[in-house]
Amino acid sequence: MASRKPSLKSRLLRHVMLPLVATWALGSGVMLAVSQHFAGQAFDRALLDDAYLVASRVAWRDGALRLDLSSTDMGTVLFDQSESEFFAVRRADGSLLAGHAGLQVNAVGDGGDIAFSEAAFQGRPVRSVTLRHAAPLAFSVTMAQTTASRRRLLQRALLYSIAPQMALLLLLAAWLRRVVHRDLQPLTALQQAVEQRDAGDLAPLGHALTDRAHSREVQRLADAINALLQRLEESVRAQREFAGNVAHELRTPLAGIRALAQYGLAHGDEVATLRAQLHAIVDSEDRASHLIDQLLAMALADEAQASLRLETMRLDTVVREVLLQHLPRADAAGVDLGAVGLETACEVKASGALLEGLLNNLIDNALRHGQPALPRRARVTVKLRRTPGVNELTVLDNGPGLAGTDPARWLHRGTQGSGPAQRLGQGAGLGLAIVARYAELMHARLVLDSGDGGVGLRVRVIFPAG
Repeated sequence: MASRKPSLKSRLLRHVMLPLVATWALGSGVMLAVSQHFAGQAFDRALLDDAYLVASRVAWRDGALRLDLSSTDMGTVLFDQSESEFFAVRRADGSLLAGHAGLQVNAVGDGGDIAFSEAAFQGRPVRSVTLRHAAPLAFSVTMAQTTASRRRLLQRALLYSIAPQMALLLLLAAWLRRVVHRDLQPLTALQQAVEQRDAGDLAPLGHALTDRAHSREVQRLADAINALLQRLEESVRAQREFAGNVAHELRTPLAGIRALAQYGLAHGDEVATLRAQLHAIVDSEDRASHLIDQLLAMALADEAQASLRLETMRLDTVVREVLLQHLPRADAAGVDLGAVGLETACEVKASGALLEGLLNNLIDNALRHGQPALPRRARVTVKLRRTPGVNELTVLDNGPGLAGTDPARWLHRGTQGSGPAQRLGQGAGLGLAIVARYAELMHARLVLDSGDGGVGLRVRVIFPAG
């Protein structure tokens, strides 16, 4: 079906040439009508002059009208190299005074004395004029002339005007065809470059190809294709990275589950050992599930970059809902989970899914890695603070904190803490990397430092005021 559609080059030529040909034909018709009008006026004026000449030689003599023209003078009046002329002089009663008897008198309107008409005489078309003379010498003079010269004049005018214009139109069509082909050549090269690529080649189009564009539209098309290839490359890279993370990170908990199950099977006769192994298997499964959630969160962050839409949200409401979800887990783990600054409204521009994911990861990270050394009780506090121009969300724990490391290092994937959770094999090193990515997508700023007195880890997310 696509092969039946006309090419862009033929469509452009048709859209340009058809109006040009139509305009040329209309102009030629107008020119022919104007030429015919003025040429006819010139011939009619000459015919009328002959009629006036004949009328001037009509006189009253010996009690009757007489035409004082000899045969030689009449031959001079009627002489024409290419046409035949006829005349008739008639009295007021219509009787013929002199001339050709079959030449009819044109009807002259009221108040007029001259009338032109087209007629036929002796089997040939003629143009005639009737000049009526009023009393006391009432008579009429009719002059007629064949029209072959008029037709030949109009034909020559039409030929000499149309032939050069036709030649110019043909030259213009050839020039337009060449120019359109040259300007569309970058599109053809662009099509061939895209068709020749395999599915795995997502590199941008080369400058040698894009620089050949002769118009802004073709350049924009090439830039749009490059931008699309870049987005596809980022998407494919994100998918590959996600698959690599899944393959790498899941290998450890799955191997641990297999080792625990094999150990349990080898000591199946000891109930206490079996129960301990089953608890360890449950913990390993929990870690694997948590790891999968984090990897999916990272994939969500990478995919959300192209289609993310931020809207005004109540940060205090989201914090309150997320805290209620984590309270049972905190109570079971003996962690004092609390909040400060939720009494007043706090609005930010954010995405609901990303904001909840950010809070979930911060609180989960604090619950997992913020366990202090005994005998202190673990404590995690979420604070909201409003200042002119910014709104600040803080998650603070009283665990081991940064432990003398660079805060920026904790924002990279794979960086794991050194607290009890890590020693138990529960760290994956993705929590703070996810938070950093979510904050970046919501145009927020992430700051890591130690808590008051150097105790614990304090994570601050600073949003522009909504």
